[in-house]
Amino acid sequence: MSLNEICRSIKKYDKFLITAHTSPEGDALGSELGFYNLVRKLGKQAVIVNDDFLPAGYDFLPGAPDILRLVKGFKFFNFDCLVVLDCADLKRTGGVSRLNAAGRPVLNIDHHISNQNFGDANWVDGQASSCSEMIYRLYKRMGLPLDKDTALVLYTGIMTDTGSFRYSNTAVSTFRAAAELLKFGINVAMVYRRTYENIPPRDAKLLLKFLSGVKFFSSGRLAVFQIDRRLPVDKSGTDLADHILTFGRQIQGVEVVALFKNMPGIKPQVRVNLRSQGAVDVNKIAAFFAGGGHKTAAGCTLPGKLAPVSAKVVARICQELKKLPL
Repeated sequence: MSLNEICRSIKKYDKFLITAHTSPEGDALGSELGFYNLVRKLGKQAVIVNDDFLPAGYDFLPGAPDILRLVKGFKFFNFDCLVVLDCADLKRTGGVSRLNAAGRPVLNIDHHISNQNFGDANWVDGQASSCSEMIYRLYKRMGLPLDKDTALVLYTGIMTDTGSFRYSNTAVSTFRAAAELLKFGINVAMVYRRTYENIPPRDAKLLLKFLSGVKFFSSGRLAVFQIDRRLPVDKSGTDLADHILTFGRQIQGVEVVALFKNMPGIKPQVRVNLRSQGAVDVNKIAAFFAGGGHKTAAGCTLPGKLAPVSAKVVARICQELKKLPL
């Protein structure tokens, strides 16, 4: 299935429930808001519902404060199509997928190579820099005009998922899309500052604690971080994981970064985030543990306590690193 089928589906339905993966970041939010604006331009109804809080720093995105969070007693929206963005597995939407108990059609738009094509209509492009870039292409295919608010949310999604255009998923098409979006007068310095330079003062010492606990394996080619308790989370959704992973990638000689974090809940679970410089395919490692993502950025969630889970995943990563020349 393809972009053409997605276009036909958008024209066919009138009421859309839009969501993305749990713990949404810039690309998830940018693609959600961009898609929301697109269907509204067509005179259709839509709501965005996520399983988690709006993450800290993203309230500057036009429309972001209106994104709904799935909570007990959530007022049901009578949609006729579920749109899942930037999500390789329907389960990664959290509780939002359960809102579709009636089995309404699902549109799946994503750029993860591990995507399971779970939709009734699937547009999966593993070569795309981001889901936000795919939504930009959707605008172009449907002949819909962009506007300043849409340009801002899509640019933010593209910028964050390419690491400010530094990662290997950045292509000629990525710069062309960004160049057109910048014509709307986006303040790129503000976008960068709000998305990256946004650590609350109360969390600065906490971040230093996690960074100082780094452990190295495989002759320094694997950097491992652990969060042995839940990060403080308030209504803003503060999460330091991205800062930790970015720091790990900046260490000389490190090929893979792994972050292990206890997840809240009755049963012990550990969230594993993996980053690679490119020589190791962390998507394959995550897939081994029933996760997925990209070659250079992937993750999985495993049952169990932090120590045994991290030991098991570290051992697997070290096996892959042994294949690389010293």
